[in-house]
Amino acid sequence: MTGPEPMRIIMPGGSGQVGRILARHFHAEGHSVTVLSRSPQPAPWRVVAWDGAAPGAWTTELEQSDVCINLAGRSVDCRYNAQNRRAIYESRIRSTLLLNRVMASLDRPPRLWVNASTATIYRHALDRAMDEANGELGGNEPGAPDTWNFSIEVAKGWEEAFFSTPTPHTRKIAIRSAMTFSPDRGGVFDVLLGLVRRGLGGRQGPGTQFVSWIHEADFVRAMELLIAREDLSGRINLASPHPLPNSDFMRGLRDAWGISVGLPIPEWLIETGALVLRTESELILKSRRVVPGRLLAAGFQFLFPEWPAAARELVARWRKGD
Repeated sequence: MTGPEPMRIIMPGGSGQVGRILARHFHAEGHSVTVLSRSPQPAPWRVVAWDGAAPGAWTTELEQSDVCINLAGRSVDCRYNAQNRRAIYESRIRSTLLLNRVMASLDRPPRLWVNASTATIYRHALDRAMDEANGELGGNEPGAPDTWNFSIEVAKGWEEAFFSTPTPHTRKIAIRSAMTFSPDRGGVFDVLLGLVRRGLGGRQGPGTQFVSWIHEADFVRAMELLIAREDLSGRINLASPHPLPNSDFMRGLRDAWGISVGLPIPEWLIETGALVLRTESELILKSRRVVPGRLLAAGFQFLFPEWPAAARELVARWRKGD
């Protein structure tokens, strides 16, 4: 009995944390993985240069490929000044529009195109969970900081650019992803665990804001489901079914590390720290209460639906240096 046929998977912008998680998984499964990168670096899989702005030799990689997973876009871990805002927005919209043009020119385009989006597209939600059917998109809510509205504007523009061109031979899915946690050094989990290890793992800001998250094992399994299920298309949330308030989230991480106390970080200190670190407080203070309605309806079963067990597994692997 033989396993499934190896796939050709092309990943524009696949050199970041989430891209490495996916490339590592699919490469280990025996699939042919090619990452398109603005700054190619040696990797266990193939890496090809592209600029995300114009067609080039990289377009031949997409011909007769099976899946395109587009993760291209400038990191949002920066201050949202005018220059960075332009780079964040244009790097996503231009590369997505470019891929639409290239797909239309191919004789045999990939049968599936998965495009990154973000759970940030939903409004600041303390009152109820947001799924694909009933979730409310954010934008210009009373009292919302300008930086929050900018992130929502980027997310909406990204999805609009993605779905703007029909691709009759290519199924399209926009993944509204929560934070993807892996024990990789320098990743978001590593940063949060660093606070706990230094005794700063208390609630952040009010602590009532919800944290949406997904374990890397469930992220890659969800991607496999999206590839296999040809009846799925459109916008799909990739997040654990159990988002939780920040105070509970940080307590779960402290418990997993084995420390009972952590100093809380007040909102003013978060704002100051974000300024010093050249990033934005939105990443911590905006309430993301996102649930995976469509994944659950498709029968997806999470390995790590609850945060305490996920945190323990991630901490154990982090300690081993995995």
